[in-house]
Amino acid sequence: MRHRISVVALTAMVGVFLLFGGTALAGDTIKLGVAGPHSGDLASYGIPTVHAAELVVKDINAKGGVLGKKVELLVEDDVCKPEVATNTATKLVGEGVNVVLGHICSGATKAALGIYKEAKIVVMSPSATNPSLTQSGEYPNFFRTIASDDAQAKLEVDFALNTLKVKKIAVLHDKGDYGKGLAEYAKKFLEAAGPDKAEVVLFEGITPGAVDYSAIVQKIKRKGAEAVIFGGYHPEASKIVTQMRKKKMKTIFISDDGVKDDTFIKVAKKYAEGVYATGPKDVSKNPLAIKAREEHKKAYGSDPGAFYDNAYAAALALLNAIQKAGSTDYDAIVKALRTNLVDTPLGKIKFDKRGDAIGVGFAMYQVKDGKYVEVK
Repeated sequence: MRHRISVVALTAMVGVFLLFGGTALAGDTIKLGVAGPHSGDLASYGIPTVHAAELVVKDINAKGGVLGKKVELLVEDDVCKPEVATNTATKLVGEGVNVVLGHICSGATKAALGIYKEAKIVVMSPSATNPSLTQSGEYPNFFRTIASDDAQAKLEVDFALNTLKVKKIAVLHDKGDYGKGLAEYAKKFLEAAGPDKAEVVLFEGITPGAVDYSAIVQKIKRKGAEAVIFGGYHPEASKIVTQMRKKKMKTIFISDDGVKDDTFIKVAKKYAEGVYATGPKDVSKNPLAIKAREEHKKAYGSDPGAFYDNAYAAALALLNAIQKAGSTDYDAIVKALRTNLVDTPLGKIKFDKRGDAIGVGFAMYQVKDGKYVEVK
């Protein structure tokens, strides 16, 4: 699926020079690519980013654009699949994007990054949390407005051991870059806590998209796990939780921002009650977050979904960096991202040398009465 949102308005050249001092010819645009899942099971993670980009661009274009140019959106669907993401990246590069907002899933992001790197294009994800994306140093063109999975896994383990006071824990994952990476960190932190405090009774990958997870549910039961820490996304999590509860298992279920989505609650229904999941810190009292959410409700008639605040922040950060850089030059944009603070729904942010946003983090949430509520 592909759609293009282009806001082309004729602006008198004298106005351009007065407002921006630019030398752009009429019709020139700043091209912002937006890549992620816009169809399929994980569309609920990608569509909020498209909405965030649309609203940011609408606002910026109404104020005259960036460097005297209107911003044009090029939106591409990668279905959160690595093999599709490479095609998506190739298409966006071919269309001359200046920067990219996305991708959403870590596996798809990793698959696409090399293509953008070769083309010297800055990419910023609101949701790709795999630590190696920034920590390996392999992708200097990559930035993100969300904390990495090592921080997320640490929060989950500390919560399980210190707040819930459980010891026997099963760690599961969906074998993907995101889910497996998070689970491996969780296992590492549990083992570091020592055998007196924590015991990993099961560490196993499941097959994504399977209809029946009764075999793994039985293993969890036989191992006597008091809690499950799951690395992955809501389609698999909803099935596992549902099958556990139907077997009258009271095993605590703890997961990640791949599950902290209203779609999980809609699918798991009553069985979602009590599930814990980590997600980006609540920024609902931030004035810009309030403004951004009100804009979404007015434009789309609903509350925004997963990673909306992070995507809104990323769109602002990318376009602000181009403005501060005074050009779409790759090196200048990278420097601007690392040296200039930008006001966003996440607060004032800039990026460290690895590409991680400084000051963002995770919080723990629990499903209560059909809604995710932050655990204080």
